[in-house]
Formats: sequence, structure tokens, C-alpha cells
Amino acid sequence: MQFYGIEINSRLLLGTAQYPSPAVLTEAVKSSGTEIITVSLRRETADGSGAGFWENLRETGCRILPNTAGCHSVQEAVTTAHMARELFDTPWIKLEVIGHSDTLQPDVFGLVEAARILSADGFQVFPYTTDDLVVGEKLLEAGCELLMPWGAPIGSGQGLRNPDALRAMRAHFPDVPLIVDAGIGRPSDAAQAMEMGMDAVLLNTAVAKAGDPAGMAHAMAMAVVAGREGYEADPMERRDMAVPSTPVLGMAEFA
Repeated sequence: MQFYGIEINSRLLLGTAQYPSPAVLTEAVKSSGTEIITVSLRRETADGSGAGFWENLRETGCRILPNTAGCHSVQEAVTTAHMARELFDTPWIKLEVIGHSDTLQPDVFGLVEAARILSADGFQVFPYTTDDLVVGEKLLEAGCELLMPWGAPIGSGQGLRNPDALRAMRAHFPDVPLIVDAGIGRPSDAAQAMEMGMDAVLLNTAVAKAGDPAGMAHAMAMAVVAGREGYEADPMERRDMAVPSTPVLGMAEFA
């Protein structure tokens, strides 16, 4: 699996917000086996008071994926992305342009516009989007090389609310990396996403708010592996009727 030409082995991406302490965050990252962690620019401040948090992230050895979390306009998202590139020294940016305060649903119109601006400026954009095929097409045309459709609203833990739409995206974009981002609440949700052919999942709250974040991170990692291996093993099709697993030919007949 590659993201913008970078080979990635772990199919689990992990967020870094809302953990009880930096030590718990570090333990969860290690337990997850992730190679990519996301971080909001708001966790770092211009006066340098976020240096300790940044040092903790460096010590994990993971690749940093800055995000524009909390941005509600194109201008705000683009400005935040430029600041993140300077601070974290990476062209990667997880692009969020929020359009609805309650559901945190992406503003897909602003998202496409911001993606086009940033791609033209050399950014490698990871767009947090809906499961809409047309929006996906527009984001690819804008320069994105992967898509991050939501499973459910951020932090809701509802799982995959529209699995049929995600399956349609997989079928429509067979060669585009797809990362389910947001809504994953349990390991079974992560496994379901991977079983339908998604390339990876990104989650945060499900681990950060668990009673045992490190334990949940490990469970999510195993679920992602199991789901992917199940997908690659080409599972049987579902049937409407029962089919006996034991052959009926050759069975004894009793008079």
C-alpha cells in the first residue's frame, strides 16, 4: 500500500487528540503498530508551549499527518495547511473543511476548492469527505491521489452508517486508496470496513476515550489485519437459502 509514493505497512492510522495524558497516547500508538499519526495544528502554539507534545510525537517514530481540524472555510483551511507544512516539515495534509457544526459533515464545495489550491501548491492532500461518488471524482480531478470517506460523524462511534455507499466507492474507484475516516467505534467496525476492500481506517476517539486506550488500540490493529485478510481471501457470497455443508449423496437410507 502506498500513499503518494510512500510505502505503508500498517493499515491503521491513529489520531492524537483527547488522550488522558501524553504517556497514555504514546502507549496507545505503540500498541496500535501504526506508522501514521494525525495531529491538529491547534495542539502546537506559536509561543512554543507545544514543544513537549511535539517531542512526544517525534519519539513514536511515526510519520506525521497534520490536519486542518476545526476549519470552516477555504481560506482558514489553506492558511492552516501552510502553517502545518512549515511546522511539521511535510507536504502531507489531512484536509478538513467543516460545513455543519452539529454533524461536522464536510463542506464538499469548499473541500474541493481547497484541495485544488493546495495540490497546485505542492501539498499531498488527504481529503476528509463524504461517501459521494461525484465529490470523489472532483477531488481526484483537483489533484488528490486518495480519498477519505467518512463512516459516520466524527467522534460518534456509530460505525459504518452507509456501507452500501462505501462499497459503491470501492467499486467506482478500484485503483484509488480509500481510507475510512471518522465514525469507527469498535473493532468490528474497523474489520467491516476492511472486509469491503477499504485500504485503511483512521480513528481517534474510539481509542482515546476507551477505558484502556492501549488495549483498544491493539484490538483495532488486529481487527484491521483480520478484515483485510478476509477481503483478500475472497469471502463467499451471501445466499438467501440454506445450502447443506455436508454432502447428501451416499448417505445411508433407512427403510
